Amino acid sequence: MKKFFSVLLTVLTAAVLAFSLTACEKPSEGLDYELNENQNAYYVTGLGTCADTNIVIPSEYQGLPVIGIGNRAFYGCTSLTSITIPDSVTSIGDSAFSNCPALTNVTIGNSVTSIGICAFIGCSALTNITIPDSVTSIGEGAFSHCSSLTSINIPYGVTNIADYAFENCTSLTSIYIPDSVTNIGNYAFKNCPLNYNEYDN
Repeated sequence: MKKFFSVLLTVLTAAVLAFSLTACEKPSEGLDYELNENQNAYYVTGLGTCADTNIVIPSEYQGLPVIGIGNRAFYGCTSLTSITIPDSVTSIGDSAFSNCPALTNVTIGNSVTSIGICAFIGCSALTNITIPDSVTSIGEGAFSHCSSLTSINIPYGVTNIADYAFENCTSLTSIYIPDSVTNIGNYAFKNCPLNYNEYDN
């Protein structure tokens, strides 16, 4: 009998865990969208009526793929704590998540190729972020003033780290830069506790 209850408890625990994980991944509702020029895909353009603090971007909206996060889509969303971006998304727009001071967790899908200008500037609670290998472009000031960011790995596809990209990341002590990077912009690591003074022109 004890063995039966032990097995039953294990099954129930697994079921609850699976349900919890599924619930966590439920796409957020009420976001604002805009069709692209070809009218065959959507960009997320704003918070809309969504009250979630943990935003999960859907991979589809009204039967069409969601391929981007628009410029300033979540600018100044002070209550936003986490964002999950699906593999359908290929671009994160300029200032898309700038000045989101409570944002601590960001999951970027494996199809994103570009991170826009000032995309995450001023996200002062962000401690780490994984940039997928698909990314080839990191915009100017993309992670500037992310004062809690402690480490970053630049993926191999990136060739240019733009000006001010990590300026004033005052907790950034560890960074991996691959051989593919041929240019590091002006002040890219200004006021970071790293030995990159040679780039602070």
